[in-house]
Amino acid sequence: MGNVLAVCMCKNHQLSKKIVDFIFLVKGEGVEDDIHRGITVQHQLGVKEDPTQPNLRQVHLIQYELIQELQNKGFDVKSGTLGENITTAGIELLSLPTGTIAHIGKEAKIEITGLRFPCVQINQYQKGLAAAVVERNENGKIVSKIGVMGVILKGGKVEAGDKIEVFLPPQPHKPLERV
Repeated sequence: MGNVLAVCMCKNHQLSKKIVDFIFLVKGEGVEDDIHRGITVQHQLGVKEDPTQPNLRQVHLIQYELIQELQNKGFDVKSGTLGENITTAGIELLSLPTGTIAHIGKEAKIEITGLRFPCVQINQYQKGLAAAVVERNENGKIVSKIGVMGVILKGGKVEAGDKIEVFLPPQPHKPLERV
């Protein structure tokens, strides 16, 4: 079991999101008052490719352990800097399979849909940051460390201090892919 360290949102297309007291997750849409809320894709690149595709990026979660790692490397980052809606602690988000269900707080449920990959805005925020959030696995494949994306299965209020419990999907597990 993990917990929520911070919640963030932003009404504009920009990298960083503002830390707020709470966010409200809306079933099938995303974070209330956040620019990425919608039934269809809201990410600028996704809209250019096909604006009718489903929004598999309704909510973005990053593990605080990544933020600490980046701070230790000299980057000026904190919760919200990298565009996440929920900063988590105590859960290895990147090791979860696709389809994992995260129960957050008293009522919210998120289904993990895949990995977030860094966009060009990250290097515009701080030079070298994009390279610091990716690595190559043993097969040489690029792996993103910049969090996971999900869809809202059940809405509800989420705030710092909320507990997170994860439930893995049935076997065989499908590894996270870029969404």
